[in-house]
Amino acid sequence: MKSMTGYGEASQNIHGARITVQIRSVNHRHLDLQVRTPREYMSFEEEIRKLLREKISRGRIDLFVNRYAAKGQSRKLEMDEALIRQYIAGVAQLKKKYKLGGDVDVALISNIPNVFQVSEVEIDSKGERLAVLKALGGALKKLEQSREREGAHLRNDMEAQIGHLRDIAAGLEARSLDGGARQHKGGVAEGANGERPERNGPDNSLSIPKGDINEELVRLKTHVVALGKVVREREPVGKKVDFMLQEVNRELNTITSKVPYLPVTQLVLQGKERVEKIREQTQNIE
Repeated sequence: MKSMTGYGEASQNIHGARITVQIRSVNHRHLDLQVRTPREYMSFEEEIRKLLREKISRGRIDLFVNRYAAKGQSRKLEMDEALIRQYIAGVAQLKKKYKLGGDVDVALISNIPNVFQVSEVEIDSKGERLAVLKALGGALKKLEQSREREGAHLRNDMEAQIGHLRDIAAGLEARSLDGGARQHKGGVAEGANGERPERNGPDNSLSIPKGDINEELVRLKTHVVALGKVVREREPVGKKVDFMLQEVNRELNTITSKVPYLPVTQLVLQGKERVEKIREQTQNIE
C-alpha cells in the first residue's frame, strides 16, 4: 500500500551544468500530471509523462526539472569580426580621402556599437536527455519510498479499524442469536437493559426481530476478511478498498433493517463509524 503523499528529488551533473528533478505528490481522485521543464527539454516532455504514468496511477503530481549552469558557463561573449573589418576599412578610406592622421586602436574598436554581444549558451537537449531521465528515475525511486513509508502508517491504522469490524461482526452474530432466543422463549426480544419493546400501531403488535440475518452475517464477515487481505497488497488498492467498504455498509444496513433490535442497532452504528474512518484513510492511498 502506498500513500498518495510523497516527495522525491535527484540530480545529475553534466559538462557545464547540474540537472535537478523534483517530484511532489498529493491526494487526487485521478492521476493529474503537472510537468514543468525548461523549454529546451520540451522535445522529450511526453517521454517524461509516460514514465510517470508507468510508475504512478493516482494523485496530483507536480514535477519540476531545473537546469543550473556552472558559473561562467551559461553565457558567452561573441565578437562581430565582419563588422570590425568594415569599420577599419572605412576609417582607412576616410584617412586616405581626407588626408587625416591617427590610427585605429583597441579603445576605438571597443566603443563601436554592436561589436561585442553577450548571448546564452545553447543547450544540447539531445545530449542532456539521458541525464534528465536518469535524474527522473532517481527522483521517482525516492518518491516511491516516501509514499511507501506513509502508506505503512495508513495501513496500520486501517488494519486496527478492520480488527474492530471483525469484533463487531462477531458481536452481531452473538446478539442476533441472543435476540432470536429471547424471542423464541418469551415471544418478545428485550433491549440491552432488559427493557421490553414498545407496542407499535393500532394492533398493539410488538417490535421484534423480523428476519434471519445469517446470510448477511456470512457476507459481512467475508467482506471484512477480504478487506484485511487487500490492505496488505503492494499494488494500488484505493478504489478496491472503497468498493469493499460499500459492500460492508450494504450488509450493515440490511442487518439493522431486518433486526431492529437495540443491541444489534448499536453494533451496526459502531460498524459504520469504523467504515467511515477507513474511508477517510482511503482518500489518502493510491
